[in-house]
Amino acid sequence: MPDDPVPILITDPHAVIRMLADLGDATLERATVLYLDPNWIYLGRLDFVGTSEQVAPPLRAIIAEALRLDAARLILAHNHPGGDPRPSAADLDYTRTLARVAEALDMMLADHLILAAGQVTSLFDVRLL
Repeated sequence: MPDDPVPILITDPHAVIRMLADLGDATLERATVLYLDPNWIYLGRLDFVGTSEQVAPPLRAIIAEALRLDAARLILAHNHPGGDPRPSAADLDYTRTLARVAEALDMMLADHLILAAGQVTSLFDVRLL
């Protein structure tokens, strides 16, 4: 009988950023959602591709995958190919909407990370989430 895979505990912000390293150099805006259980154990990932200026993953797809995995926590991340890691007004609106929808379903949006030019902005750390 094969050994069960070792669960990945997502408590280190640097580990999360390493998991999302493929977003940083993309020329199109891309988004990734990491799904976690109540104990911060990694359950899965869903990726989306946008345009050179925006990515807006369908909330329905994000939530459907969260329900399928029985996730309790979500981490959203996306890149800014232009190099500015600051959130746009659209980023903030989308984050607030996803957080409300997740909360209504007993889930938590734990963070929204923006990766750009080797920099990362955590909306949680800058108190925008």
